[in-house]
Amino acid sequence: MSTTVSPVLTRRAFTLHEDWVVVVLGGLLIGLSLLGLPFAVPVFNWNNTAELTGKVFSAANLQLILAQFIYLAAVAGIGARLTGKSVRNFALGFPLVYLLTLLALIVAGSPQARGLGLEAVIFSLLAGLIVSNVFGLPDWLRATLTTELFVKIGLVLLGTSVIFGDILKAGSLGLVQALVVVLSVWYFAFWTCRKLKVDDELTMMIASGVSICGVSAAIATAGAIKGDPKKLSYVISLVLITAIPMMIFMPYAAHWLGLSQEVTGAWLGGSIDTTGAVVASGTLVGETALKISTIVKFSQNVLLGLAAFAISVYWTYTNHPNAAEPEGKPTLGVIWERFPKFVLGFIAASLLFSFFLAPETTDALKGGLKSAQGWWFALAFTSIGLETNFNDLFKQENKKPLYAFLIAQTFNIFVTLGIAYLLFR
Repeated sequence: MSTTVSPVLTRRAFTLHEDWVVVVLGGLLIGLSLLGLPFAVPVFNWNNTAELTGKVFSAANLQLILAQFIYLAAVAGIGARLTGKSVRNFALGFPLVYLLTLLALIVAGSPQARGLGLEAVIFSLLAGLIVSNVFGLPDWLRATLTTELFVKIGLVLLGTSVIFGDILKAGSLGLVQALVVVLSVWYFAFWTCRKLKVDDELTMMIASGVSICGVSAAIATAGAIKGDPKKLSYVISLVLITAIPMMIFMPYAAHWLGLSQEVTGAWLGGSIDTTGAVVASGTLVGETALKISTIVKFSQNVLLGLAAFAISVYWTYTNHPNAAEPEGKPTLGVIWERFPKFVLGFIAASLLFSFFLAPETTDALKGGLKSAQGWWFALAFTSIGLETNFNDLFKQENKKPLYAFLIAQTFNIFVTLGIAYLLFR
Protein backbone atom coordinates (compact mmCIF):
# COMPACT_ATOMS: atom_id res chain seq x y z
CA MET A 1 0.00 0.00 0.00
CA SER A 2 1.53 3.26 -1.05
CA THR A 3 0.85 6.70 0.25
CA THR A 4 0.97 9.82 -1.79
CA VAL A 5 2.34 12.90 -0.19
CA SER A 6 0.79 16.06 -1.54
CA PRO A 7 3.42 18.61 -2.43
CA VAL A 8 3.42 21.71 -0.31
CA LEU A 9 3.55 24.77 -2.49
CA THR A 10 5.24 27.80 -1.06
CA ARG A 11 4.76 31.17 -2.61
CA ARG A 12 7.44 33.75 -2.21
CA ALA A 13 6.19 37.30 -2.04
CA PHE A 14 7.20 39.42 -5.02
CA THR A 15 9.43 42.32 -4.01
CA LEU A 16 11.36 45.08 -5.77
CA HIS A 17 14.30 47.24 -4.79
CA GLU A 18 13.07 50.45 -3.17
CA ASP A 19 14.48 52.61 -5.99
CA TRP A 20 12.44 50.73 -8.61
CA VAL A 21 9.36 50.85 -6.39
CA VAL A 22 9.43 54.66 -6.24
CA VAL A 23 9.77 54.82 -10.04
CA VAL A 24 6.65 52.64 -10.31
CA LEU A 25 4.72 54.64 -7.71
CA GLY A 26 5.78 58.01 -9.11
CA GLY A 27 4.68 56.87 -12.56
CA LEU A 28 1.38 55.68 -11.08
CA LEU A 29 0.70 59.06 -9.47
CA ILE A 30 1.51 60.93 -12.68
CA GLY A 31 -0.62 58.48 -14.68
CA LEU A 32 -3.60 58.94 -12.35
CA SER A 33 -3.34 62.72 -12.77
CA LEU A 34 -3.27 62.34 -16.56
CA LEU A 35 -6.37 60.13 -16.34
CA GLY A 36 -8.30 62.81 -14.47
CA LEU A 37 -7.84 61.55 -10.90
CA PRO A 38 -5.96 64.47 -9.32
CA PHE A 39 -4.57 64.65 -5.81
CA ALA A 40 -6.96 66.24 -3.29
CA VAL A 41 -5.70 69.63 -2.07
CA PRO A 42 -7.22 70.64 1.30
CA VAL A 43 -6.86 74.11 2.82
CA PHE A 44 -4.49 74.53 5.78
CA ASN A 45 -3.87 78.29 5.95
CA TRP A 46 -5.92 80.25 8.50
CA ASN A 47 -5.76 83.71 10.07
CA ASN A 48 -7.95 83.39 13.17
CA THR A 49 -9.93 80.90 15.22
CA ALA A 50 -13.06 81.42 13.13
CA GLU A 51 -11.18 80.50 9.94
CA LEU A 52 -9.56 77.52 11.65
CA THR A 53 -12.94 76.06 12.61
CA GLY A 54 -14.93 77.32 9.65
CA LYS A 55 -12.42 76.67 6.87
CA VAL A 56 -9.76 74.13 7.90
CA PHE A 57 -12.18 72.02 9.97
CA SER A 58 -15.18 72.51 7.71
CA ALA A 59 -17.02 69.39 6.53
CA ALA A 60 -15.91 69.93 2.92
CA ASN A 61 -12.24 70.32 3.88
CA LEU A 62 -12.34 67.33 6.21
CA GLN A 63 -13.69 65.24 3.30
CA LEU A 64 -10.72 66.37 1.21
CA ILE A 65 -8.37 65.44 4.06
CA LEU A 66 -9.96 62.00 4.32
CA ALA A 67 -9.69 61.49 0.54
CA GLN A 68 -6.06 62.59 0.70
CA PHE A 69 -5.33 60.16 3.55
CA ILE A 70 -6.84 57.25 1.61
CA TYR A 71 -4.88 58.24 -1.50
CA LEU A 72 -1.55 58.48 0.34
CA ALA A 73 -2.14 55.36 2.45
CA ALA A 74 -3.02 53.28 -0.62
CA VAL A 75 0.10 54.34 -2.54
CA ALA A 76 2.40 53.99 0.48
CA GLY A 77 0.79 50.64 1.29
CA ILE A 78 1.61 49.38 -2.21
CA GLY A 79 5.16 50.60 -1.62
CA ALA A 80 5.38 48.73 1.68
CA ARG A 81 4.11 45.56 0.03
CA LEU A 82 6.51 45.77 -2.91
CA THR A 83 9.52 46.46 -0.67
CA GLY A 84 8.71 43.47 1.55
CA LYS A 85 7.60 45.31 4.69
CA SER A 86 4.76 44.06 6.86
CA VAL A 87 1.56 45.54 5.43
CA ARG A 88 -0.24 44.90 8.71
CA ASN A 89 2.32 46.85 10.75
CA PHE A 90 2.40 49.56 8.09
CA ALA A 91 -1.39 49.91 8.33
CA LEU A 92 -1.04 50.44 12.09
CA GLY A 93 1.90 52.85 11.86
CA PHE A 94 1.06 55.05 8.86
CA PRO A 95 -1.97 56.78 10.48
CA LEU A 96 0.34 58.08 13.25
CA VAL A 97 2.79 59.49 10.70
CA TYR A 98 -0.08 61.06 8.75
CA LEU A 99 -1.74 62.60 11.82
CA LEU A 100 1.53 64.13 13.04
CA THR A 101 2.15 65.54 9.56
CA LEU A 102 -1.42 66.86 9.37
CA LEU A 103 -0.97 68.60 12.73
CA ALA A 104 2.32 70.10 11.49
CA LEU A 105 0.67 71.48 8.35
CA ILE A 106 -2.16 73.06 10.38
CA VAL A 107 0.37 74.69 12.73
CA ALA A 108 2.41 75.88 9.73
CA GLY A 109 -0.77 77.42 8.29
CA SER A 110 -1.20 79.71 11.31
CA PRO A 111 -0.55 83.44 10.84
CA GLN A 112 2.28 83.33 13.39
CA ALA A 113 4.18 80.58 11.54
CA ARG A 114 3.63 82.20 8.15
CA GLY A 115 4.75 85.56 9.54
CA LEU A 116 8.03 84.02 10.70
CA GLY A 117 8.50 82.27 7.35
CA LEU A 118 8.55 78.82 8.97
CA GLU A 119 7.79 76.03 6.53
CA ALA A 120 5.70 72.96 7.34
CA VAL A 121 8.78 70.72 7.12
CA ILE A 122 10.17 72.26 10.33
CA PHE A 123 7.01 71.41 12.23
CA SER A 124 6.87 67.91 10.70
CA LEU A 125 10.41 67.26 11.88
CA LEU A 126 9.74 68.68 15.35
CA ALA A 127 6.59 66.60 15.76
CA GLY A 128 8.51 63.42 14.95
CA LEU A 129 11.45 64.36 17.21
CA ILE A 130 9.17 65.08 20.19
CA VAL A 131 7.37 61.75 19.87
CA SER A 132 10.61 59.78 19.35
CA ASN A 133 12.69 61.40 22.10
CA VAL A 134 10.02 62.12 24.72
CA PHE A 135 7.66 59.17 24.38
CA GLY A 136 9.73 56.66 22.40
CA LEU A 137 8.65 54.25 19.67
CA PRO A 138 8.18 50.48 19.81
CA ASP A 139 10.53 48.54 17.52
CA TRP A 140 7.71 47.29 15.29
CA LEU A 141 6.56 50.85 14.63
CA ARG A 142 10.08 52.11 13.94
CA ALA A 143 10.47 49.27 11.43
CA THR A 144 7.40 50.46 9.48
CA LEU A 145 8.87 53.92 8.81
CA THR A 146 9.72 54.36 5.14
CA THR A 147 11.50 57.72 5.07
CA GLU A 148 13.53 57.03 1.92
CA LEU A 149 10.45 55.76 0.08
CA PHE A 150 8.51 58.95 0.86
CA VAL A 151 11.41 61.23 -0.08
CA LYS A 152 12.10 59.46 -3.35
CA ILE A 153 8.44 59.49 -4.44
CA GLY A 154 8.46 63.24 -3.82
CA LEU A 155 11.66 63.56 -5.85
CA VAL A 156 10.20 61.71 -8.82
CA LEU A 157 7.23 64.09 -8.71
CA LEU A 158 9.63 67.03 -8.41
CA GLY A 159 10.85 66.06 -11.88
CA THR A 160 7.50 67.23 -13.30
CA SER A 161 8.40 70.83 -12.41
CA VAL A 162 12.06 70.79 -13.50
CA ILE A 163 12.77 71.72 -17.12
CA PHE A 164 15.12 69.16 -18.67
CA GLY A 165 17.52 71.88 -19.79
CA ASP A 166 17.99 72.85 -16.14
CA ILE A 167 19.07 69.28 -15.36
CA LEU A 168 21.69 69.33 -18.12
CA LYS A 169 23.08 72.68 -17.02
CA ALA A 170 23.04 72.19 -13.26
CA GLY A 171 23.86 68.50 -13.56
CA SER A 172 27.10 69.12 -15.45
CA LEU A 173 28.25 71.67 -12.87
CA GLY A 174 26.95 69.42 -10.09
CA LEU A 175 29.01 66.50 -11.37
CA VAL A 176 32.17 68.63 -11.36
CA GLN A 177 31.37 69.73 -7.82
CA ALA A 178 30.56 66.17 -6.76
CA LEU A 179 33.87 64.81 -8.06
CA VAL A 180 35.93 67.48 -6.28
CA VAL A 181 33.94 67.29 -3.03
CA VAL A 182 33.76 63.50 -2.84
CA LEU A 183 37.47 63.01 -3.48
CA SER A 184 38.71 65.76 -1.16
CA VAL A 185 36.24 65.13 1.69
CA TRP A 186 36.61 61.34 1.52
CA TYR A 187 40.40 61.55 1.80
CA PHE A 188 40.24 64.14 4.60
CA ALA A 189 37.74 62.00 6.56
CA PHE A 190 39.89 58.90 5.99
CA TRP A 191 43.00 60.77 7.16
CA THR A 192 41.20 62.18 10.23
CA CYS A 193 39.94 58.74 11.27
CA ARG A 194 43.44 57.30 10.92
CA LYS A 195 44.90 60.12 13.05
CA LEU A 196 42.31 59.43 15.76
CA LYS A 197 42.98 55.66 15.50
CA VAL A 198 39.40 54.77 14.49
CA ASP A 199 39.18 51.12 13.36
CA ASP A 200 39.26 50.29 9.64
CA GLU A 201 35.57 49.42 9.20
CA LEU A 202 34.28 52.58 10.88
CA THR A 203 36.87 54.62 8.97
CA MET A 204 35.55 53.44 5.60
CA MET A 205 31.89 53.93 6.57
CA ILE A 206 32.46 57.40 8.04
CA ALA A 207 34.53 58.58 5.07
CA SER A 208 31.88 57.42 2.59
CA GLY A 209 28.94 58.67 4.64
CA VAL A 210 30.37 62.19 5.01
CA SER A 211 31.64 62.58 1.44
CA ILE A 212 29.11 60.87 -0.85
CA CYS A 213 25.47 60.64 0.18
CA GLY A 214 25.06 59.77 3.84
CA VAL A 215 23.04 56.72 4.79
CA SER A 216 23.05 55.13 1.32
CA ALA A 217 26.82 55.49 1.05
CA ALA A 218 27.39 54.05 4.53
CA ILE A 219 25.16 51.06 3.71
CA ALA A 220 26.85 50.52 0.33
CA THR A 221 30.28 50.69 1.96
CA ALA A 222 29.27 48.26 4.70
CA GLY A 223 28.10 45.87 1.99
CA ALA A 224 31.33 46.28 0.03
CA ILE A 225 33.54 45.50 3.04
CA LYS A 226 31.12 43.12 4.82
CA GLY A 227 31.14 45.47 7.80
CA ASP A 228 29.75 44.99 11.29
CA PRO A 229 26.00 45.87 11.34
CA LYS A 230 26.37 47.52 14.77
CA LYS A 231 29.03 49.86 13.44
CA LEU A 232 26.86 50.63 10.43
CA SER A 233 23.94 51.45 12.73
CA TYR A 234 26.14 53.86 14.68
CA VAL A 235 27.33 55.66 11.54
CA ILE A 236 23.74 55.94 10.28
CA SER A 237 22.76 57.53 13.60
CA LEU A 238 25.60 60.03 13.23
CA VAL A 239 24.50 60.91 9.70
CA LEU A 240 20.83 61.37 10.58
CA ILE A 241 21.37 63.35 13.77
CA THR A 242 23.99 65.76 12.40
CA ALA A 243 21.86 66.38 9.30
CA ILE A 244 19.12 67.95 11.43
CA PRO A 245 20.97 71.09 12.65
CA MET A 246 22.59 71.43 9.22
CA MET A 247 19.27 71.40 7.36
CA ILE A 248 17.81 74.02 9.71
CA PHE A 249 20.72 76.44 10.16
CA MET A 250 22.52 76.33 6.80
CA PRO A 251 19.69 78.13 4.90
CA TYR A 252 19.86 80.98 7.45
CA ALA A 253 23.66 81.05 7.18
CA ALA A 254 23.32 81.29 3.39
CA HIS A 255 20.91 84.21 3.77
CA TRP A 256 23.29 85.93 6.20
CA LEU A 257 26.15 85.45 3.72
CA GLY A 258 24.03 86.90 0.91
CA LEU A 259 24.32 83.81 -1.29
CA SER A 260 22.09 83.41 -4.34
CA GLN A 261 19.58 80.56 -4.46
CA GLU A 262 21.76 78.77 -7.02
CA VAL A 263 24.87 78.87 -4.82
CA THR A 264 22.84 78.03 -1.73
CA GLY A 265 21.23 75.03 -3.44
CA ALA A 266 24.61 73.73 -4.61
CA TRP A 267 26.03 74.19 -1.09
CA LEU A 268 23.13 72.37 0.57
CA GLY A 269 23.05 69.55 -1.98
CA GLY A 270 26.80 69.00 -1.76
CA SER A 271 27.29 69.11 2.01
CA ILE A 272 24.12 67.79 3.72
CA ASP A 273 24.37 64.01 3.81
CA THR A 274 20.80 62.75 3.46
CA THR A 275 18.51 63.35 0.50
CA GLY A 276 15.56 64.08 2.78
CA ALA A 277 17.46 66.74 4.71
CA VAL A 278 18.64 68.30 1.44
CA VAL A 279 15.04 68.56 0.24
CA ALA A 280 13.91 70.04 3.56
CA SER A 281 16.71 72.59 3.57
CA GLY A 282 16.18 73.56 -0.07
CA THR A 283 12.47 74.01 0.62
CA LEU A 284 13.28 76.55 3.33
CA VAL A 285 15.23 78.67 0.82
CA GLY A 286 13.02 78.61 -2.26
CA GLU A 287 12.00 76.79 -5.43
CA THR A 288 15.27 77.42 -7.30
CA ALA A 289 17.39 76.30 -4.34
CA LEU A 290 15.29 73.15 -4.01
CA LYS A 291 15.80 72.23 -7.67
CA ILE A 292 19.55 72.95 -7.68
CA SER A 293 20.15 71.18 -4.36
CA THR A 294 18.27 68.11 -5.59
CA ILE A 295 20.16 67.92 -8.89
CA VAL A 296 23.52 68.40 -7.14
CA LYS A 297 22.63 65.68 -4.63
CA PHE A 298 21.70 63.40 -7.53
CA SER A 299 25.14 64.04 -9.02
CA GLN A 300 26.73 62.76 -5.82
CA ASN A 301 24.34 59.81 -5.63
CA VAL A 302 25.32 58.76 -9.17
CA LEU A 303 28.92 58.37 -7.98
CA LEU A 304 27.85 55.85 -5.34
CA GLY A 305 28.22 52.84 -7.64
CA LEU A 306 31.75 53.83 -8.68
CA ALA A 307 32.68 54.53 -5.06
CA ALA A 308 31.37 51.16 -3.84
CA PHE A 309 33.33 49.41 -6.58
CA ALA A 310 36.53 51.33 -5.73
CA ILE A 311 36.11 50.55 -2.02
CA SER A 312 35.59 46.86 -2.84
CA VAL A 313 38.83 46.83 -4.85
CA TYR A 314 40.75 48.60 -2.07
CA TRP A 315 39.38 46.31 0.63
CA THR A 316 40.11 43.16 -1.35
CA TYR A 317 43.66 44.02 -2.31
CA THR A 318 44.75 45.28 1.10
CA ASN A 319 44.37 41.74 2.50
CA HIS A 320 41.49 42.31 4.92
CA PRO A 321 40.31 38.91 6.24
CA ASN A 322 36.63 39.29 5.35
CA ALA A 323 37.54 40.28 1.79
CA ALA A 324 39.16 36.90 1.13
CA GLU A 325 35.86 35.14 0.43
CA PRO A 326 35.16 34.50 -3.28
CA GLU A 327 31.86 36.38 -3.16
CA GLY A 328 33.68 39.36 -1.70
CA LYS A 329 35.63 39.98 -4.92
CA PRO A 330 34.54 43.20 -6.66
CA THR A 331 32.80 43.11 -10.04
CA LEU A 332 31.65 45.79 -12.45
CA GLY A 333 28.07 44.78 -11.57
CA VAL A 334 28.55 46.62 -8.26
CA ILE A 335 28.42 49.92 -10.16
CA TRP A 336 24.95 49.24 -11.59
CA GLU A 337 23.75 47.61 -8.37
CA ARG A 338 24.54 50.76 -6.37
CA PHE A 339 23.34 53.23 -9.01
CA PRO A 340 20.31 55.14 -7.61
CA LYS A 341 17.55 54.00 -9.99
CA PHE A 342 15.03 56.57 -8.71
CA VAL A 343 17.08 59.22 -10.53
CA LEU A 344 15.80 57.64 -13.75
CA GLY A 345 12.23 58.30 -12.61
CA PHE A 346 13.05 61.96 -11.91
CA ILE A 347 14.62 62.35 -15.38
CA ALA A 348 11.72 60.55 -17.08
CA ALA A 349 9.19 62.85 -15.37
CA SER A 350 11.19 65.89 -16.46
CA LEU A 351 11.38 64.65 -20.05
CA LEU A 352 7.62 63.94 -20.12
CA PHE A 353 6.65 67.39 -18.86
CA SER A 354 9.35 69.22 -20.84
CA PHE A 355 8.76 67.72 -24.30
CA PHE A 356 5.76 65.39 -24.58
CA LEU A 357 2.80 67.12 -22.90
CA ALA A 358 0.99 70.19 -24.14
CA PRO A 359 1.60 73.35 -22.06
CA GLU A 360 -2.07 73.57 -21.08
CA THR A 361 -1.93 69.98 -19.79
CA THR A 362 1.17 70.59 -17.71
CA ASP A 363 -0.32 73.79 -16.30
CA ALA A 364 -3.49 71.92 -15.31
CA LEU A 365 -1.61 69.09 -13.60
CA LYS A 366 1.28 70.84 -11.87
CA GLY A 367 -0.76 72.25 -8.97
CA GLY A 368 -2.02 68.87 -7.78
CA LEU A 369 1.33 67.16 -8.37
CA LYS A 370 3.18 69.88 -6.47
CA SER A 371 0.79 69.45 -3.54
CA ALA A 372 1.34 65.67 -3.64
CA GLN A 373 5.10 66.23 -3.79
CA GLY A 374 4.88 68.49 -0.71
CA TRP A 375 2.92 65.88 1.20
CA TRP A 376 5.41 63.10 0.47
CA PHE A 377 8.24 65.35 1.63
CA ALA A 378 6.32 66.33 4.77
CA LEU A 379 5.64 62.66 5.60
CA ALA A 380 9.34 61.96 5.12
CA PHE A 381 10.38 64.72 7.53
CA THR A 382 7.98 63.44 10.16
CA SER A 383 9.52 59.99 9.69
CA ILE A 384 13.05 61.43 9.99
CA GLY A 385 12.05 62.87 13.36
CA LEU A 386 10.51 59.59 14.47
CA GLU A 387 13.63 57.67 13.43
CA THR A 388 16.01 60.00 15.28
CA ASN A 389 16.90 59.30 18.88
CA PHE A 390 19.57 61.57 20.32
CA ASN A 391 20.53 58.92 22.87
CA ASP A 392 22.08 56.93 20.01
CA LEU A 393 25.03 59.31 19.98
CA PHE A 394 25.94 58.45 23.57
CA LYS A 395 25.57 54.67 23.55
CA GLN A 396 29.11 54.07 22.31
CA GLU A 397 31.80 54.61 24.94
CA ASN A 398 34.53 55.43 22.41
CA LYS A 399 33.81 58.98 21.20
CA LYS A 400 36.65 59.09 18.64
CA PRO A 401 34.38 58.08 15.70
CA LEU A 402 32.00 60.90 16.69
CA TYR A 403 34.85 63.43 16.80
CA ALA A 404 36.19 62.20 13.45
CA PHE A 405 32.76 62.48 11.87
CA LEU A 406 32.18 66.02 13.17
CA ILE A 407 35.63 67.23 12.08
CA ALA A 408 35.16 65.75 8.61
CA GLN A 409 31.65 67.22 8.32
CA THR A 410 32.94 70.68 9.26
CA PHE A 411 35.61 70.39 6.57
CA ASN A 412 32.90 69.27 4.13
CA ILE A 413 30.75 72.35 4.84
CA PHE A 414 33.52 74.84 4.13
CA VAL A 415 35.04 73.06 1.12
CA THR A 416 31.65 72.62 -0.52
CA LEU A 417 30.75 76.28 0.09
CA GLY A 418 33.88 77.41 -1.73
CA ILE A 419 33.36 75.08 -4.69
CA ALA A 420 29.64 75.91 -4.97
CA TYR A 421 30.44 79.62 -4.98
CA LEU A 422 33.02 79.22 -7.75
CA LEU A 423 30.77 77.08 -9.97
CA PHE A 424 27.26 78.48 -9.41
CA ARG A 425 27.64 82.21 -8.70
